[in-house]
Amino acid sequence: MKFRTMVLGTAVGAAALGTSLFATPAMAHIIFENGAVAAGTRTEFVLRVPHGCDGSPTVAVRVAVPKELEGIEALPKPGWKLSVVTDDLHQASADANAGHSDGGEAKVKELVWSNGRLEDAFRDTFVFRASVNKTATGRIFVPVVQQCESGAERWIEIPAAGGSSDDLKHPAPSVGVDP
Repeated sequence: MKFRTMVLGTAVGAAALGTSLFATPAMAHIIFENGAVAAGTRTEFVLRVPHGCDGSPTVAVRVAVPKELEGIEALPKPGWKLSVVTDDLHQASADANAGHSDGGEAKVKELVWSNGRLEDAFRDTFVFRASVNKTATGRIFVPVVQQCESGAERWIEIPAAGGSSDDLKHPAPSVGVDP
């Protein structure tokens, strides 16, 4: 009798685990590995892309840099072209300035990794470094557009004040700010 209960329990548990493993990628969002950052510090932001767009491979990742982040330094990714868009609408190759912007240069508005290929079944990371503004508080939302061979996912939704990203279909990745 105990054996049957254990087998049934194991079968039910395995079925539930299998369902959750297969359901997770379809519901997964682009997120940062960082849960929180400290205001006034330089931080490496690791953006996790968990899948493509409904079976289509990711071919570009566009990151809009919010005002709370300064001194952007994008890390090149083998097999991908890295472009940096600044506030003067000048687009520079990462080879020219490594995506770095300090107080004397134009502010980086967007980072674009393109001409790569990340199959839908796989995940990968895209990395940049930034200084978190000393006055930053709450959460920092970083809108991302994931372009695929067929279609795109626009991870750009920001919750209203007091709202939660859990209520959004395509929430922008975010990090909390520790004082």
